[in-house]
Amino acid sequence: MGKPLFYEILEKPATSCAIGICSAIWFYIQKSNIGYSHVGLSYETALEGHYWRIITSAFSHISVLHLVFNMSALWSLGVVEQLGHLGLGMQYYLHYTLVLVVLSGMLVIGMYHILIQKFKLEYFRRVTAVGYSCVVFGWMTILSVKQPSSKLNLFGFLSLPISFAPFESLIFTSIIVPQASFIGHLSGIIVGYAVGWGLIHGMNNYWAVTMLGWTALVFVFSLKMSGTFGLNFLEIEPVTDPSLPSVRFFAAGTGRSLQMSTLPDAGADLV
Repeated sequence: MGKPLFYEILEKPATSCAIGICSAIWFYIQKSNIGYSHVGLSYETALEGHYWRIITSAFSHISVLHLVFNMSALWSLGVVEQLGHLGLGMQYYLHYTLVLVVLSGMLVIGMYHILIQKFKLEYFRRVTAVGYSCVVFGWMTILSVKQPSSKLNLFGFLSLPISFAPFESLIFTSIIVPQASFIGHLSGIIVGYAVGWGLIHGMNNYWAVTMLGWTALVFVFSLKMSGTFGLNFLEIEPVTDPSLPSVRFFAAGTGRSLQMSTLPDAGADLV
């Protein structure tokens, strides 16, 4: 007989939090009648500066089945948190989940760009990626490198050799769910191998906090610039030359403000 669910949650706190966040966001989206096109990531929205969608697309899901499938797989992969003796553990899990979310989203846009510009596949302009699958496939791949002899248990009855699980799941999902994002899943696998093989390494608390800070900054500024939300505490306006940005942070109801402006070096081209 397995451990009570409560104890498993305590052993996988980061995984449990991720599942809770994705579930809460799904409930909010359903209750507010928000379409996935409003939070998903696509080539066209990226060109419009909606970089915040890299984050919102990862934590949003189209349907309850989509959510259950991803969260069930994520729960099984949460075993990473229990492998601290192998150099993994909760801290490793948190650090590289951030890497998977950000880099997988960026890679999706990069692959869309190549398919559209190089191969003239205009179809991918309209494709919208949404879901936590990129992170799920990423962790599946990392485990296949770190623990190739282990097995991945899905839904309590499906057991896959972890070494083949990423590509087995990629093919299986593409056949069973044709509308699944093949590019999104593949991007998670690519970033997962980069982490597993040590091509991306050295993440510690300092770099994780730095990356999180820059991600939050880009998230807020892209929200403001895209006009998605008002964000009245942040005002972006021209200084002398309209091409030179000035940023003012001010508190509502006060006259205090902090203004920052940047001047280019002589002869420098601003692109």
